[in-house]
Amino acid sequence: MGDSTALPFLPGYTFTDPTKANFHRSQTMTYKNGFAIPKTGPIAGLTEAEIDELANLQPSLTYGKSKPEPPQDFVPAHVAFDKKVLLFNAYFKQTLNESDKEYYRVRPVKIYYYLEDDSISVVEPIVENSGIPQGKLIKRQRLPKNDQGEHWLWKDLNVGNDVVFYGKTFHIYDCNNYTKDFMCSEGIMLNPPEECPPDPYTLSRKEPQHSYVTPPTFDKLKQFIDLDRQVLRFSAVWDDRNNMFGEMRPYTLHFYRVDDTIEVREQRQPNDGHDPFPVLIGRKKIPKSRSSIPSNFPSAVMEISEHEISDWLTEKDLRVGETVIIMDRPFFLYDCDNFTQSYYQQRYGLTFNRVPVELGERKVEVKREIPPYNGFGSPQDSKQNCLSLIAQPPKKDVMKMLENDLKILRYAAVMESPNPEDKNRKFIISYSLAKDEMQIYEPHQRNAGIIEGKFLEYSQVRKPGSSIDNPEYYTPADFAIGATIEVFSRKFKIVDCDLYVLKYLEANASRFPAATIESIRAIHADKLCEVDSEAEENESESDRKFDQTVNEDDIAETVAAVMKKNKEQHANMQQAFLHLDQDRSGFIDRDKLMKITDNFNLQVPRHVIDKVVRALIMTSFID
Repeated sequence: MGDSTALPFLPGYTFTDPTKANFHRSQTMTYKNGFAIPKTGPIAGLTEAEIDELANLQPSLTYGKSKPEPPQDFVPAHVAFDKKVLLFNAYFKQTLNESDKEYYRVRPVKIYYYLEDDSISVVEPIVENSGIPQGKLIKRQRLPKNDQGEHWLWKDLNVGNDVVFYGKTFHIYDCNNYTKDFMCSEGIMLNPPEECPPDPYTLSRKEPQHSYVTPPTFDKLKQFIDLDRQVLRFSAVWDDRNNMFGEMRPYTLHFYRVDDTIEVREQRQPNDGHDPFPVLIGRKKIPKSRSSIPSNFPSAVMEISEHEISDWLTEKDLRVGETVIIMDRPFFLYDCDNFTQSYYQQRYGLTFNRVPVELGERKVEVKREIPPYNGFGSPQDSKQNCLSLIAQPPKKDVMKMLENDLKILRYAAVMESPNPEDKNRKFIISYSLAKDEMQIYEPHQRNAGIIEGKFLEYSQVRKPGSSIDNPEYYTPADFAIGATIEVFSRKFKIVDCDLYVLKYLEANASRFPAATIESIRAIHADKLCEVDSEAEENESESDRKFDQTVNEDDIAETVAAVMKKNKEQHANMQQAFLHLDQDRSGFIDRDKLMKITDNFNLQVPRHVIDKVVRALIMTSFID
């Protein structure tokens, strides 16, 4: 009944004591000597009986008993031991039966034990350039322990034990810290770690400790600087006539003082019947005797070094008049050059004289015969192909082409033919002075019935009657007015030419016949007279005007204007005048003076220059 009358423990039904003034909490710990210790006295507010009652009390909720706690979830092994791997360091010995220098090799490996599924993998660390297949030796799998179906477990692995995987024995000598902690937590005590034995082959490959040796007083660099390019040269002969087809072969022997090496070169003669091998023995050190080499030395594939031979040929062993054995071949030294002669005389006090040797040389005179011209191409082209193995174009006179570039002599000609339709045909013959070739062109004629164009391309035309081997070609000397030339069975008569042809032939009169020049001058006589009369009229008129207006001031102004305009060429003109006045008389020929003015392209008329010179002479203006 008492419980039914009590107030329920709900909000609004509880009241606080208004008289309560102490709200502190009771302390169950105290400090002593700096350490927290529990109080020995009773706890304020609760007695010991009440504490026992509370300890054994099973409270219940107002609305029923509490539900039991759910059981803990099941965690599988592959989740609990995921990424948990035990690592053991081990090694195995590989037996070598093929090598006579080593019997076994020690190959270290790492054994990984995966706790999630009790699988094992064996991996060998990769060593660069080892030449051995390395890496993963055994893939991850459960390894059988015996024939009863048992497998290797982590309990079977311990430091210092031997494990057999597929017939190969691995010795475990260490493990990592995680493996040690795991094995200790499971109650397994690991053996102390061991050292991995070294590999005998790896030890033999290690470089020994460097030993420092005091260098000798002989300095190779000083030897190179002092003796470089100093070569002793001997003329030698190899007498091989005792063998079949042997003969006396001349050679040149070079001894290089910088490193005491010897080179033997062949003195090759043209058409001597031997293959062109100029070097018989390459530059190297030559031993005095090759028989002292050990019999087991592979001389076929290796060069002889100072480890096999210590006695080499030196400059003291080379003397004119003596025989030296080089590679089992006797070489007789019969001469040397001037440098070698002076060197031996200064160094050893020896004087060498040439020893006469009959080499029995065969002198074969080979006469080059050029085959006759076959008609294909030009004779120069065919001859050039005979002078060289590789076809090359004929050589041209470049200086002649540059000097006579764009210089062409033109002639007018008519064809001499029994056919009446060819009598009125007119042609223009152009002769190129740069290439010595001629071209024939037929101009257009109204109602002629013949197509105009090129009758002959630029080519050299051979004179009739000249041989094919020594052909003679037409030149400007053959083109006289009235002369007849034959071009490939066609005859042409020269009837006229340009005025430039006459000027060119007169300028080079020594190279052309006088008859040719006179024939051309005869047809241009009327033209030359007209030109001269016109020039005289112009000159007389200009002289009259000039005589009326010329005075000393005008002459000085004209000379100053000319010199000012040609200021840059003043020095060159002075040099030209001094060159012509070789006797230093102060006078030069009138024609030479006019030639200089033409060469320097003075922008003054010729008649004005004549009057200026005449006035200067009269007034003594020139010193």
